[in-house]
Amino acid sequence: MEKIKQFIDYIKFEKRYSAHTVNAYSVDLSQFEKYLKQRFDVDILDAAYHHIRTWIVYLSGEDISKRSINRKITCLRSFYKYHKTQGAIDHNPAVKIKLLKTPKQLPVFLEEESMNHLFDDDLFPHDYKGRLSKTIVDLLYATGMRVSELVNLKTADIDWHNHQLKVLGKRNKERILPLSDQVIESLHLYNKVRKEYFSDKGTDADFAYLFLSPRGKKIYNKFVYRIINYYLSLVTTIKKRSPHVIRHTFATHMLNHGADLNAIKEILGHASLAATQVYTHNSIEKLKHVYKQAHPKA
Repeated sequence: MEKIKQFIDYIKFEKRYSAHTVNAYSVDLSQFEKYLKQRFDVDILDAAYHHIRTWIVYLSGEDISKRSINRKITCLRSFYKYHKTQGAIDHNPAVKIKLLKTPKQLPVFLEEESMNHLFDDDLFPHDYKGRLSKTIVDLLYATGMRVSELVNLKTADIDWHNHQLKVLGKRNKERILPLSDQVIESLHLYNKVRKEYFSDKGTDADFAYLFLSPRGKKIYNKFVYRIINYYLSLVTTIKKRSPHVIRHTFATHMLNHGADLNAIKEILGHASLAATQVYTHNSIEKLKHVYKQAHPKA
């Protein structure tokens, strides 16, 4: 368990992995350690290639997606690589474990018509929670930011004069995002409603953070997910209704309207262009659809 903790601290504090990845890797390693003890009575640092391979075969027989299994393989590779570097082991037993082949999945996104319905003011209640929800939707679609970035925004991150926003992304990488006049107006209105709401409540609100729950506390990921899930259910029938769907929608709509791929990469905060290129598939599918409908010989 101590070796797992050392690795988790390493990816959390030195590599600065996201909280989601840190939690997932912690669970993966705990599961593997438990499996080794029960099946082979082997310590996690004494595991060999065939132990890991047997675990992968076992997981494949369970109701676990290939993507989740591949994450576990990646986790083990990183775990043993770290301890090899530290001198705790002399080789990485997971290095030759191959990832499972997975079908390519295009990002889920909303059509522009559905997204436009989401900006109907009558969709949101005329109270603090309604204004908070609408501003969150506005900002997510306007910037394509991650939900983890949104919940950590502070009021000081907004440059009202230059219409831009400072965002702290993965591994503490900072980037500046442009804001439209419409979003600036939405943020101004939210700040006005927020000030009035909490002055009446008399609560000890943490105004350092931009988005606060009705109780005056910093919002969190699941809070945003519930908001987005509810409002997307009002305008679309797609099954996946998460904040990340709006991020996908932002990127796809930008590409459809001729935005440069490198510019979208910078706005989204992707480390490589390959991560951004997945959105071109959605645009190509749309082009194929238009072509088949419009071309006389199609």
